[in-house]
Amino acid sequence: MRVLVAGATGAVGRRLVPRLEAAGHEVVGISRRGPRPVDVLDAGAVERAVAEAAPDAVVHQLTDLGGADGAANNRVRVEGTRHLVDAARAAGVRRIVAQSISWAYAPGEGPADESVPLDATDEPPRARIVAGVRALETTVAELPEAVVLRYGILYGPGTWYAPGGAVAAALAGDAEARFLGSTAADASVSSFVHVADAADAAVRALAWPSGAYNVVDDEPAPAHAWLPHLARALGVPAPARTEGRVPWARGALNARARGLGWAPARPSWRTGFVDQGA
Repeated sequence: MRVLVAGATGAVGRRLVPRLEAAGHEVVGISRRGPRPVDVLDAGAVERAVAEAAPDAVVHQLTDLGGADGAANNRVRVEGTRHLVDAARAAGVRRIVAQSISWAYAPGEGPADESVPLDATDEPPRARIVAGVRALETTVAELPEAVVLRYGILYGPGTWYAPGGAVAAALAGDAEARFLGSTAADASVSSFVHVADAADAAVRALAWPSGAYNVVDDEPAPAHAWLPHLARALGVPAPARTEGRVPWARGALNARARGLGWAPARPSWRTGFVDQGA
C-alpha cells in the first residue's frame, strides 16, 4: 500500500514511517519540516502534496504542540484536518487513520470505553479542546474508511514527559516550562501510551474497521500514583499529594484495540517511565 503520513517528523511520525516500511508499505511523508515541507493550514499546498503522492491511504499524525499553544494545536485539528480530508477526497483516497485523544470523554466514574460520548461541556478551555477533537473526528469520518486512534498521554522520546522534557523542568521548579497538562498529584485519572506503541497501532489500523479506538496502556491511574513514579524516573522532586479529582479525568480502556491484535509493548507506565527508550 502507498501511504502518505502527514506529520512524519513528529514524535509518533518518526517511529511510524520505518514501521510502515518494515511492514511492506511505500511511504511518503509530509510535515512542516524535513524534505517535503507542507503547511497543513495552506489548503492549496496540502492538495498539491496529496495529489502528487497519490496514496492509497492517509495517516494523519499532525499536531502543533511545540509551543504548548492549545489554540494553535486546535487550529491544526480543525483547519488542518479539513484541508487533509478535502485533499484526500480529491485524490480518490478512501482510507484515513487519524490521531485523536482519549481524554475528551464525558465525565464519569471509571475508565471510558469508546461507547462513552465526548464531553458536552461549555466551560473553557475544555470546551474548545473537545470541539477541536469533535471537528477532527467528524471530518475524517467523511471518507468511506475512517479510523480514529484516541491516544493516551504520549510519553517517550520527543514528548513533554521524556527525560529533560518540559514536565521534568516543571517538576524541578522551572516556572518557564510550558506544556499542556498538570503536575497536581491528585485523584484525576490518566491513561498513557508510549510513542512506539502509538506508532504500532497506527500501522495495524490501516487494516481495522472504521471507527474510534482507544490506544492506551493497560493501567489507567490517578496522578498521585503515576506522578511520583515519573518524578523518580526523571530524577526530579515529586509533588506533594493533593485532594480532589477533575470529573472528566477518568482514563480509558483499550479492549477494542486489543481485540484486533494490538497490544502495548509497554503495558504500564510503571515500567515505561523508567525505560522510555532513545
